[in-house]
Amino acid sequence: MLVLAAMRLGAANLFFVILRFAVGVGLTGMVGNLAEILKAVVIGVVQGITEWLPISSTGHMILLDEFIKLNVTKSFLDMFLVVVQLGSILAVLYLYFNKLNPLSKRKSEAEKKETLSLWGKVIVGCIPAAVVGFLLDDFIHEKLYSPVTVALMLILYGILFLIIENKNRQSPIDRLNKLDYKTALLIGVFQVLALVPGTSRSGATIIGASLLGASRSVAAEYSFFLAIPVMFGASGLKLLKYVLKVGMSFSITEIGILISGVMVAFLVSIWAIKFLMSYIKKHDFKLFGYYRITLGVIVLLYFALFS
Repeated sequence: MLVLAAMRLGAANLFFVILRFAVGVGLTGMVGNLAEILKAVVIGVVQGITEWLPISSTGHMILLDEFIKLNVTKSFLDMFLVVVQLGSILAVLYLYFNKLNPLSKRKSEAEKKETLSLWGKVIVGCIPAAVVGFLLDDFIHEKLYSPVTVALMLILYGILFLIIENKNRQSPIDRLNKLDYKTALLIGVFQVLALVPGTSRSGATIIGASLLGASRSVAAEYSFFLAIPVMFGASGLKLLKYVLKVGMSFSITEIGILISGVMVAFLVSIWAIKFLMSYIKKHDFKLFGYYRITLGVIVLLYFALFS
């Protein structure tokens, strides 16, 4: 339902609907809880940047939680760190609305069919992660959500980025319409790897797409689109589990945290997506590989010395 609303209204209009709702519930009167709102804003900034750059948003969220503690229940925090991704997804719908809209009057019949085909490839690519995520969500959260796991995955996939970029690879898939269903499914298999914190969903899919012959721009854009149903589904599932466990009784502070985080993630994501698409026109992904390795080593040293 939310996806359809975004497609009909446009993500920008939906954003302002949320903003008006925020004012309606009294967000502007929450001066006493300003510290928690500011923390949510910081989390939204980190989410917006790290979701689209191949450096792991979940990993950064786990690390950020070590230094910025929201004064909320653990159940709410676990839900918020997933639901805040909605802002990032709305940014994709906003920036790529025309490309993703099969009903656009500006498109020919052939272009409309091509758009529907793109959605078909996105759905196919989502199947592996949707199945594995649904079955193992609780297990992964309980067993693998730790700074050490994040650090190791940061380093591992940083090394993989460097290895791939050092090869003289061919990129026969230089446009999205050259991506076939089989390749889309195989990229979706790579996305399953991102269920491990610190891997990076965009990083895993970009690596997979690159190995399968996609250009950097195609790999990045398909990664964006692949995130739409996956992250809407993950956010919806996490929110549903929270409501079934706790109920619909959100405090004003909790509503403010949710809305602030989502809105900031939306705005920052717009910048991050534009930056990445501009950056990879002239550069490769090595910078992100070096960043991942450096951060992973720092995290391991920090927790070895201070935990």
